[in-house]
Amino acid sequence: MNIIKNRQNKLVIWGASGHALVVANIVNLSNLYELIGFVDDITPESKGKIFNGSPILGGREQLEDLLVRDIKHIVFGFGNCEARLKLSEFIRDMGFSLASAIHPQAIVAEGVSIGDGTVIVGGAVVNPGTSIGENVIINTRASVDHECFIADGAHICPGVTLGGNVSVGRATWIGIGATVKDHVRIGAGALIGAGAVVVNDIPDNTIAYGVPAKAIKSR
Repeated sequence: MNIIKNRQNKLVIWGASGHALVVANIVNLSNLYELIGFVDDITPESKGKIFNGSPILGGREQLEDLLVRDIKHIVFGFGNCEARLKLSEFIRDMGFSLASAIHPQAIVAEGVSIGDGTVIVGGAVVNPGTSIGENVIINTRASVDHECFIADGAHICPGVTLGGNVSVGRATWIGIGATVKDHVRIGAGALIGAGAVVVNDIPDNTIAYGVPAKAIKSR
């Protein structure tokens, strides 16, 4: 993860809904970037409106102009796992860099590996030996214990607890308040329901929920 401590580095947030509010708050608190505004492809009629104190610049048609203005850093402000990964390829091909956003009141152990574009929200705890990929969301008060592996694009929702040595696959969603036992592997593209207690491995592309969590169907 490359963080350049210089407010001259200008940044935009892609997305303009609830999660974007959270990301904007982290960006402003961390004082590493100057937030220029938001890119919003979903509601084109919102262009020019002020959102959380900054303008909505428009959709992806604005990207070339941003580069001309030397605005080269983007962080995603939405939760869709696969969309974050696809768009990261798109913006990098254009010449943008992915920025990470780590709340100053998150607890991240020394030596934790964090990929570009990852967002770690206030109250989250990430313990030693953990490796976090790109475009991951570690959401409010989530707890990631020692030596976990979280692959690119995963979303660890608010209040989730991961035991030690848990592996979470690419673009997997672990729902709010879920608990995952130590040494469990959750495959890529899985969806774990809110409040689930996961005590056994979950295959790729599987929806699982309950106490204990059971694989219900394939995605």
